[in-house]
Amino acid sequence: MPTATGPQTTRSLRSPVGLGKAVCVLLGSVAVADVLALGAGLHARQVFGDGMADGFLTYDEAAWDRADMLYRASGSLQVLTFLATVVVFLVWFRRVRQNAEVFDAYAHSMRPGWAIGAWFVPVGALWLPHRVASGIWTASSPGGSNRPPTPRGLLHAWWAALLCSEVFSRYAEQVYSDAEDRDEILSGFDQVMASDALDIAAAVLAILFVRRLTAMQGERAEEGPTRPASPIPAERADWRRAH
Repeated sequence: MPTATGPQTTRSLRSPVGLGKAVCVLLGSVAVADVLALGAGLHARQVFGDGMADGFLTYDEAAWDRADMLYRASGSLQVLTFLATVVVFLVWFRRVRQNAEVFDAYAHSMRPGWAIGAWFVPVGALWLPHRVASGIWTASSPGGSNRPPTPRGLLHAWWAALLCSEVFSRYAEQVYSDAEDRDEILSGFDQVMASDALDIAAAVLAILFVRRLTAMQGERAEEGPTRPASPIPAERADWRRAH
């Protein structure tokens, strides 16, 4: 990527393409792990339901042990793929935020450090990362501030799916862990499987979001830094330099 020159400093754009591809591959692994967990959950639910149908008369302990082991293994795979994806995604997110600062330093309502920090603020993590992403999206839109930003439908869909997936996942895990009788346990399986399905949808939308934003930054990099349509008031420029 080219170098952009600002009023008092020179910043280099860094390509997010490699990181973007890595994030997409890992998000794909998350979706695959969720599909495997769905299959394992469906199998475990069937084994448990059939075994309990006649009050333990047809209960096969060995079959249940195998189903339970498979179900737990699929859950461990979900955790591993999720953690790996989170790490690489945050690195990519920080990279595109740094590039966005070069494209248009005035498109953001939050400083660059929030690209990482926003995800770890209690309660605030429900909306702060979206604010950061919104600024990145605006600055990365081809044409910069001289044109309307690229439509944000994909950005909003990704964020909504991510929030729904996280909230419903916690609810489903609580239902499953609190279940005691047969019907409650079967309901717990159903809730967890629904959560897995929602997580697959969120992973797919995340892949589309990462690919689109990465491509936008490639297009935007060819245009150079945005110059404000009107001069920045002296007091505003002094304030930005001071902060």
